[in-house]
Amino acid sequence: MVCGGFTCSKNALCSLNVVYMLVGLLLIVVAAWGKGFGIVSSIHIIGGVIAVGFFLLLIAIVGLIGAVHHHQVMLFFYMVILFIVFLFQFGVSCSCLAMNQGQQEKLLASSWGLMSNDTRISLEEKLDCCGLFNNTKHLGEFVTDMNMCPAPCKQKRSCITCGLKSLQHASEALKILGGVGLFFSFTEILGVWLAMRYRNQKDPRANPSAFL
Repeated sequence: MVCGGFTCSKNALCSLNVVYMLVGLLLIVVAAWGKGFGIVSSIHIIGGVIAVGFFLLLIAIVGLIGAVHHHQVMLFFYMVILFIVFLFQFGVSCSCLAMNQGQQEKLLASSWGLMSNDTRISLEEKLDCCGLFNNTKHLGEFVTDMNMCPAPCKQKRSCITCGLKSLQHASEALKILGGVGLFFSFTEILGVWLAMRYRNQKDPRANPSAFL
């Protein structure tokens, strides 16, 4: 049986908002996983993804309620806010994908430099790594960190630097967040159009004189 225009629009909008809720949750979970790893939290763009995911989840719930009840006011605010979320999500996703290794290293080094020795030692022990970067630019700092490093890997002489571990984790998180965010940001334009179309359709169950 082929559904009518009103019913099809309603079902499509509801389905789309369920997808937005899942995407919002995915962005929040992956971003939280990324920020929870050592000094990756110094890459603040990941915090921006959490904010985008939260607002996408929130507006998807509003859109779902508005679609079920064909609520004119909720659908209007849904369209406006979803378009704003699209702009932010598109920008944040592009920033995630555009951030190169050099920029990540700079942010990690800045965060590492602000840490006390006790914090560094605790982090090295937790991640089983020693020092930040073993290169000429950070050589003096690296030697000092190696002397104080309590990580188990030091006894085995098989340590990798905490900077390298964090970069691998950060790059993986940024690729996932950027790719997912960018792909689904374009579907939000579809959501705005669909909500606008559905809002202007007449509910066959409603009183004709009550339709605005």
